[in-house]
Amino acid sequence: WSKKEYIKSAPIWCSVDLRDGNQALITPMSLEEKITFFKLLLKVGFKEIEVGFPAASETEYRFLRTLIEENLIPDDVNVQVLTQAREHIIKKTFASLEGCKNAIVHVYNSTSFAQREQVFKKSKQEVKQIAIEGATYLKEYAAATKGNFRFEYSPESFSGTEVDYALEVCNAVIDVFKPTMDKKLIINLPVTVEMSLPHIYASQVEYMSKHLNHRENVLISLHPHNDRGCAVADAELGLLAGADRIEGTLFGNGERTGNVDIITLAMNMHSHGIDPRLDFSNIPAICDVYEKVTKMQVYERQPYSGKLVFAAFSGSHQDAIAKGMAYHQEKNLRTWSVPYLPIDPKDVGRVYENDVIRINSQSGKGGIAYILHHHYGINLPPLLREE
Repeated sequence: WSKKEYIKSAPIWCSVDLRDGNQALITPMSLEEKITFFKLLLKVGFKEIEVGFPAASETEYRFLRTLIEENLIPDDVNVQVLTQAREHIIKKTFASLEGCKNAIVHVYNSTSFAQREQVFKKSKQEVKQIAIEGATYLKEYAAATKGNFRFEYSPESFSGTEVDYALEVCNAVIDVFKPTMDKKLIINLPVTVEMSLPHIYASQVEYMSKHLNHRENVLISLHPHNDRGCAVADAELGLLAGADRIEGTLFGNGERTGNVDIITLAMNMHSHGIDPRLDFSNIPAICDVYEKVTKMQVYERQPYSGKLVFAAFSGSHQDAIAKGMAYHQEKNLRTWSVPYLPIDPKDVGRVYENDVIRINSQSGKGGIAYILHHHYGINLPPLLREE
């Protein structure tokens, strides 16, 4: 995987904004705000959306029931729900899903050395047994509940788990679920806390991919957090190493330093000419909805999304951009290579006149000339431009 130069196709995307993202907000979203956000995610193009932990919260239970009863879930979309590997929680989870057309039930238990030793005070065998029992209960309650259910298992704190033990637990769960080509099992490998360089995580993903039972019937999912500021690199290298699916949030909202930012991942693919299969052609409108319902602010320098990420204040940058834009227009180029602009800002709904060339005390004559031309239709003669 380390010899690959770019990701060749988009992964399966799963938004966890309504669960991971929501639980990290100072003021969690109301029911109405969640519905608004859910509709935004559908508009962007997500086909898998984690909507909450319905057995743990009456608010999340009611949200899921509203989506189902008001028929707000399109037929081609899977809602995902989270549950611990405990029977009474699994039972309530399936009660919340009654009548849901398509759902992914995501069961987890922590497998890390620190959690086993300090929190659960259980042996490796005992922790593995929790996973096996959770998988068994999922199959039993799914069989007794009307609906089309798929399954996902996470060895939570995978990043702090011995990789051979994580494999042992995941294979035990796979043996319970017995996935098929028509009903693949999702094995999620979360970077619950970043603890290594990205290439180490990618090597762990590669190891799991090579040794999982029935790999052809398993989708490997990644759920990177951003504690070391490397969530995007974790996700990208993990995809090169064999992963099939990404769980993340818009703008990287999430606990501590956040989850992986799906917008950045998708637009990085776009910059390499790969269709990410998500529509971020109007990021300003997405920012408006996001900021309204989450009460969070999109940072001005947030990759691709921030208001200043395409802005050029310095004279040399402005001059190079202006000349590059003129060259592209003159040559009618179909590929993009304007200096200082990694993608065409129009691809994400930005406007050159307002978002690219900005004037401050560091700006030069090129920037002033560009603004006069594009805002006022004034073309300065060369001599006057110098003065």
